[in-house]
Amino acid sequence: MFTGLIREIGTVTGDRNHILTIRSSLRPQIGDSIAVNGVCLTVVEVLPDGFRVEAADETRRIVPPEKLRGRVHLEPAMRMGERFEGHIVQGHVDTVATLRRIHRGENAAEYIFAVDPEQIPTIVPKGSVAVDGVSLTVNEVGDDWFRLTIIPHTVENTLFRDYRVGTKVNIETDLFARYIEHILRHRETGKKGMSWAEIDAMSMSF
Repeated sequence: MFTGLIREIGTVTGDRNHILTIRSSLRPQIGDSIAVNGVCLTVVEVLPDGFRVEAADETRRIVPPEKLRGRVHLEPAMRMGERFEGHIVQGHVDTVATLRRIHRGENAAEYIFAVDPEQIPTIVPKGSVAVDGVSLTVNEVGDDWFRLTIIPHTVENTLFRDYRVGTKVNIETDLFARYIEHILRHRETGKKGMSWAEIDAMSMSF
């Protein structure tokens, strides 16, 4: 479980046999979970100047190769008892979006991303979305796009400062929106879905 608050920008220095070598000042232990550009990966080796994680076939099928190269957002898994900020992020990439337009204002920048229309029901206005692992609030949603307002602090301290029109980003949609969309879709098709009691129980577990 993550919060979408980036702790460091690391660098992928190697990729061999599904193992990524990442240079970082973080000091995880073997078996720890680290979100790499929003992808939850397991630490398999600790190095003097970083660590190695394993990226399985399913991860590589969904995530663009460039998202596992060069400079990457890093966030260690949340520990019990830590202050909770951001929003609930699982580290599961749902889709990939493409930056369509940037409009820079006086004290913020508007980023508009194109996304698969099938994902729009789980991208909720004023809800949360993780972009390359960064927790952000959705301001507006269209048929195949959504708009974010990014403050200067976020731009300056994340890879957003390097994004250009055409940049691809990992997207994790809102956890609860995904559950609700899944339930409603299956009810409409006559398939047995979860009950609201089950939803409440699931919500209370977080």
